[in-house]
Amino acid sequence: MERVTTDVLVIGAGAGGLSVAAGASQMGADVVLLEGHEMGGDCLNYGCIPSKALIAAAKAAHAQANVAQFGIANQVPKVDFAAVMDHVAGVIAQIAPVDSQERFEGLGVRVIREFGSFISPTEVQAGNTIIAARRIVIATGSRPLVPPVPGLTTVPYLTNETLFDLREKPEHLLIVGGGPIGMEMAQAFVRLGSRVTVIEGDTMLARDDPELAALVVERLRREGVAIAEQAMAAEIRGSAGAIEVVARDGRMFRGSHLLMAAGRKANTERLNLAAAGIETSNTGIAVDAALRSTNRKVHAIGDIAGGLQFTHVAGYHAGVVLRSILFGLPSKAEKSHIPWVTYTEPELAQVGLTEVQAREKHGAALYVARFRYDENDRAIAERRTSGQIKVMVVKGRPVGVSIVGHQAGELINLWALVLANGMKMRDVTSMVAPYPTIGELNKRVAGAYFSPKLFDNPMVKRVVGLVQKWMP
Repeated sequence: MERVTTDVLVIGAGAGGLSVAAGASQMGADVVLLEGHEMGGDCLNYGCIPSKALIAAAKAAHAQANVAQFGIANQVPKVDFAAVMDHVAGVIAQIAPVDSQERFEGLGVRVIREFGSFISPTEVQAGNTIIAARRIVIATGSRPLVPPVPGLTTVPYLTNETLFDLREKPEHLLIVGGGPIGMEMAQAFVRLGSRVTVIEGDTMLARDDPELAALVVERLRREGVAIAEQAMAAEIRGSAGAIEVVARDGRMFRGSHLLMAAGRKANTERLNLAAAGIETSNTGIAVDAALRSTNRKVHAIGDIAGGLQFTHVAGYHAGVVLRSILFGLPSKAEKSHIPWVTYTEPELAQVGLTEVQAREKHGAALYVARFRYDENDRAIAERRTSGQIKVMVVKGRPVGVSIVGHQAGELINLWALVLANGMKMRDVTSMVAPYPTIGELNKRVAGAYFSPKLFDNPMVKRVVGLVQKWMP
């Protein structure tokens, strides 16, 4: 058994773990990184990257069939599904070197390709190696949650970890779960020529603004996705090519393939957390605002920390703990400025409070500023006029922004900056946006906040009248 002593031990080579390992090593710490599965974690291999590559292919197919509005003849796309999946694999392969073992060893990180398990509060065993570390960062991420629906254990099903291994297009894909993953994949597969049914026990995209989420649901229905809400799966039965999902209310859905997209579960089982005195919660490892566990030498970041499960959150968490473990500086993870995006078409983006949340918290002090895509000249030119932006404002300061429409995921970046830095609406109005751009929507919605105060205010009109009368 080999024994190793290090400054920082990182368990998990996903987005968060890689960021910690790279940052710590490049700033002079001795770092050991454990990964028992794939370098790059879920995002590179089964999540963000392959799903966005598939969505890009589906957009291209959809565009061929929907260009008549530009004076170009529509064409029925000829989808080579195996070639589409080759494209997905090619995208992963192109990005993989950035997350590779070789790159991190080049940065001075010792990479051990084994799963880690605590044997004491400061020691972890990985294969035939025991690592003693001054500070430990757990970044083991999450995996698909497969609910205990009767019959599921005897029926073949897909998750995001197996979906991209398909080589033949599903004839009829049943998707259990109407969150971002389910909705993104529903639109992608229907555009590639599959029949698709989404089965959701609650409402679709329930975490987002319901008014804006409804526009996404309506779009998917128009494109041919069958959507069933309030349809909690009670039984799953059948065999490959002939699967049935039975809802509690008796509705039955039949398809050829089944994708389970009902949420995520933190990867804690292999870690033997009890040996390190680390407590868990219902969603992962229990952490404080500094992402420190009940063992003060151990931090948890990303999905395992039990909060928002996004790659960019894991990256943000990495920066928080690096300040703490490398420099001993107080550092806390905030949530109010974290954006998220559902990459359907139209895209759905959120940062801060939704309108419902803002009304509950701020009551009559809340003002909701709106601006529609069909009032934006670039959106009109590109026939992308479906959508709107809503900014929840309290005393001149945005507390949340919801956007549905073309490039919503790009537009939300500005508002994430605004919320992170406590900026006000006047700061956005002072920005000069190039014309014509979709980004001009951000400035126009800020202008919409001030318009009633300026144009519908009798006092302003009286002042202007007096100035015009007496100004030489």
